[in-house]
Amino acid sequence: MARIGLVAGEGKLPLVFSKVAKEKGDTVIAFGLKGVTSPDLEKYVDKLHWVPWGNLQKALLLLVTERIKKIIMLGKIKKDILFKDEDSLDKDAKKIMDKIKDKKDYAVLNAVNGVLSKFGVEVLDSTTYLKDLIPSRGVLTSRKPTKEETDDINYGKEVAKKLSGFDIGQTIVVKDKTVIAIEALEGTDETIARSGKFVNGGFVAVKVARPDQDMRFDVPLVGIDTVKVLASVGGKALALEADKTLLLDREEVIKFADGKDISIIII
Repeated sequence: MARIGLVAGEGKLPLVFSKVAKEKGDTVIAFGLKGVTSPDLEKYVDKLHWVPWGNLQKALLLLVTERIKKIIMLGKIKKDILFKDEDSLDKDAKKIMDKIKDKKDYAVLNAVNGVLSKFGVEVLDSTTYLKDLIPSRGVLTSRKPTKEETDDINYGKEVAKKLSGFDIGQTIVVKDKTVIAIEALEGTDETIARSGKFVNGGFVAVKVARPDQDMRFDVPLVGIDTVKVLASVGGKALALEADKTLLLDREEVIKFADGKDISIIII
């Protein structure tokens, strides 16, 4: 049994983790952001603290008060909040942001990790409790990718791997070996949706991890919403990197994809 702190962003993943951790007998103390973290999380954890965005001082005080020595970070926090809500940062958070050279995910997260380590808090691999959500290599759906789709997937993976090293482009949309859209701040679903403005369906979406992916931070995640967006704009295949991607609601995802004649492949 362990006492785990959960820094929870948006989406279902923090809830899934909390359920698994509780089943193992662990105590989960969660820290959520109002307007970001799902209020439903309160049903799955032993205690939920709401922390205003940018209030690092309060967050650290709560970690100490709750005797948290290990934390897991799960759930998306949209990166544009760093630009839109700079004025909400307290003096401790501003001090961190002033020290780093850029606002790339790893720069920010590693700076936060450095502060946490000074308080004796270890950030755990975010997949520690979620290994069952990482699919093995192979085709998950009834329909396999066509030769043309496979060629586009291979090309997309090559491009995405190169770009992701710059902290962009983890999701690439390709048709006829032409890049239609590249993920920037907006996220996977928005990138795929944007593709529908440029081509009349028939494309593939490829999602990869960074070359130096740190499994403590921002692990690639796909769920039913992503596949629904893909279907809505005529996408025909979704490729995910093996051993580095979390797949939520697997059975629902596969059933929906089969119904839309979409191929999902783990590469």
